[in-house]
Amino acid sequence: MTVHFIGAGPGAADLLTLRAVRLLESSPVCLYAGTYIGEEVLAHCAAGATLVDTAQLDLDTIISHCVAASKLGHDVARLCSGDPSLYSAIAEQTRRLDVAGVGWDVTPGVPAYAAAAAIIGRELTVPEVAQTVVLTRAQRDSTKMPNTEALSHFAKSRATLALHLAIRQTREIAASLVADYGHDCPVVVVANAEQPSQVVLRGTLVDIAGQVEAAGLRQAAIILVGRALGRDEADAVESHLYGSRLRPDAR
Repeated sequence: MTVHFIGAGPGAADLLTLRAVRLLESSPVCLYAGTYIGEEVLAHCAAGATLVDTAQLDLDTIISHCVAASKLGHDVARLCSGDPSLYSAIAEQTRRLDVAGVGWDVTPGVPAYAAAAAIIGRELTVPEVAQTVVLTRAQRDSTKMPNTEALSHFAKSRATLALHLAIRQTREIAASLVADYGHDCPVVVVANAEQPSQVVLRGTLVDIAGQVEAAGLRQAAIILVGRALGRDEADAVESHLYGSRLRPDAR
């Protein structure tokens, strides 16, 4: 018996990996967070599978479902929104599974920042503009951020920022970034990516908070900040990855 931690991607049923679909189809039990994962994704589950919405369950209750399935010899599909490597809480879940002697594995999924970038058709790393992407979050009702990971530290790099779990603090975040990124720095907010309720907001550090508040966004959104999100310019520097092949001296 195995608990399969599966990246459910941004919410579109056809953005799951082939492996993820195979595991969903073969697992008699599926645990999922209903806040982020909808019926389209769950449609991949086998007919008659036991579906458990974990949105209102504590960690010990979630693990108890896995242990109960283990005693019956049933595999469990544990769906995680986006990719399990980011803010999925699998560390504390797998620790408990190890203690209980229950096997587990991880199947990656499409992360939220990648889905957002695809929706707006932008590369987050543009030559001589931004070559680094910082994946981080804000702290409000969640666990504390390490002191060395304050947003002000990352802002000095002017790297492209991908902010998770931060939508309710958009105004404060925007204000804290203006000094380093500039008032006109592009910002994109994508909520409920690849779902019927998808919302895409484009603005700058000056006006994005007002747009978020007007749209009433409270969860399931990612904030992208950085000059790489701006319009392409005719004189923009191009990558050497392909350009070098065209230069005679590169042969």
